Amino acid sequence: MTPLQRYIAEEIATDHLDGLLSRREALRRLGLLGIGAAAGAALIAACSEGKQDAPAGMPGAAPGTSPPPGAEAALPTTPVSWPGPGGELRGAWSAAAEPRGAVLVIHENKGLTDYIRSVAGRFAGIGYSALAIDLLSAQGGTAAFGDPAAATAALSKIEPAEFVANLKSGIEEVRRRVPDRKLAAVGFCMGGGLVWRLLASGVPELAAAVPFYGPTPDDPDFAGSRDVAVLAFYGALDQRVNATEPVARAALEKAGMVHELITEPDANHAFFNDTGDRYDPAAAADAWRRVQDWFGHHLG
Repeated sequence: MTPLQRYIAEEIATDHLDGLLSRREALRRLGLLGIGAAAGAALIAACSEGKQDAPAGMPGAAPGTSPPPGAEAALPTTPVSWPGPGGELRGAWSAAAEPRGAVLVIHENKGLTDYIRSVAGRFAGIGYSALAIDLLSAQGGTAAFGDPAAATAALSKIEPAEFVANLKSGIEEVRRRVPDRKLAAVGFCMGGGLVWRLLASGVPELAAAVPFYGPTPDDPDFAGSRDVAVLAFYGALDQRVNATEPVARAALEKAGMVHELITEPDANHAFFNDTGDRYDPAAAADAWRRVQDWFGHHLG
């Protein structure tokens, strides 16, 4: 398996162990990744070893019980497309009336969902025009997949170099739409991991980057992105991704980058996703406040 496929496979196994997926559904999803039943069962067993149980009442609040942070001022998004390095790329665009800056939003391993579109709209609502890119554009777009697990499996087959090339094209599209303003990239889950990969590839075009609970690639070198100010978020209960935090910290320090790494107490993986079972309103609200402060300082 590639590192991304392993990451997604371990996430599926962890979702089962946390009671979010039945064993049958977990094995079905692993099968879509090309992992047979025996290997899937072994992976689940391996992920269960040493796993700490979440405190009673976790994961967070039920989805939809309170408006997510920024929702009250969110602006609508519209479908857009532009020429990418390997063909047409698609996304959802939300334009601030008087942009203070602009943001590329990178989705989770579920593709470009309504939740991610809403995040782009929330950024526009606070003055930062936003483009949420669809990294399944070459496969017909996320909407072409009736089964969300099939969309995840399709994403797992894309090489990191293709992701990075498409994301850099997305940054250029944002800069074309919002010239003379500073830019940021924000990613969630798999998208957070892709923010780290962008930094490792060198992105002097960015002024800020915000990876949410994204796994750090092995031994990254951020020297080509030394002027990017990085605000990274982790959930205290997210053992799997938190294990990569020291790698990110060391690489940021080595590159001499402005950075702050925040671990939200009692929060789990995907705590910002208000449509998911691990949504944590308190952690999401704190992260939203911190992101606004960070953008205000580093974007304008």
